[in-house]
Amino acid sequence: MKKIINNPNDVVKEALEGMQMAYKDKLEYVPGFELIVRKELKNKVGIISGGGSGHEPLHAGYVGEGMLDAAVAGNIFSSPSPDRISEAIERVDKGEGVLLVIKNYSGDIMNFGLSKDMAEADDKKVATVIVKDDVAVEDSTYSTGRRGIAGTVFVHKIAGAMAEKGASLEEVERAANKAIANIRSMGMAMSACTLPAVGKPGFVLAENEMEVGMGIHGEPGIERTSIKSAKETAKTLLEKILKDYDYSNSEVALLVNGLGATPLMELYILNREVCNLLEEKNIKVYKNMVGNYTTALDMSGCSLTLMKLDNELKELLDAPCDTPAWKNC
Repeated sequence: MKKIINNPNDVVKEALEGMQMAYKDKLEYVPGFELIVRKELKNKVGIISGGGSGHEPLHAGYVGEGMLDAAVAGNIFSSPSPDRISEAIERVDKGEGVLLVIKNYSGDIMNFGLSKDMAEADDKKVATVIVKDDVAVEDSTYSTGRRGIAGTVFVHKIAGAMAEKGASLEEVERAANKAIANIRSMGMAMSACTLPAVGKPGFVLAENEMEVGMGIHGEPGIERTSIKSAKETAKTLLEKILKDYDYSNSEVALLVNGLGATPLMELYILNREVCNLLEEKNIKVYKNMVGNYTTALDMSGCSLTLMKLDNELKELLDAPCDTPAWKNC
């Protein structure tokens, strides 16, 4: 294992400390609870997300103006405990309520749900939305129903922009659910990732193999096949998404996401092929994002996400935001 770390047991804490040092004017790190929180919180609906670490810049990279007010970090690929989530709720609640953005994994559902119940017992207003954008499989080892993957980033943006406008908790929840309903994702991997505490990959893909539909924790995909060209990969991933949801004659936001070890050059080549295919199908790309937005440590691979847009979602997507991983000026 070759990694720039100290003690494998300290990677989450030290990464969050390093992040806070890089953005000390805007972000606060809360030791012990492993939180990243906006330094200047407004009197509005608070937006919180979180989950296992190892998917950077998800989740802490989206804390800031126009997106999240706090991100809760668990250990690598493990849900944060309820006490961490409860601390985040306590810190961002300004009396207008709090929305929890949860990815569809059993540990996250349980722990965020427990924290919601405890907060409501203290007369706090808390709502939850569940992101389940992965069209690869209906069920997996980690979730009941579809997994939440890179489409979560769009939900952060839509919910955060709505809250920044001063909308009520009910309105923010509605907008987030509207985004979720219009988002689909599909991914592939060419190598496994290495957990720092384990020191070796969890499985092996041969030099000429890729796995279509693999999850961001290494969950099994739907097909192991020989390496495909960028054009073939784009077609494979996009076909699955378009078969699941009708994007015909619409405008979309397109996210071509790297899983951690894929060069940006390759993501741009893939993006070229996806955009060409969408144009052929009369699907207009309104916003196009390419890069590492939701990773899986050092996994080599990518995912595609489409969000179907209407005027409201376009306005919220274009609204100003200022976070380490996404800035709209």
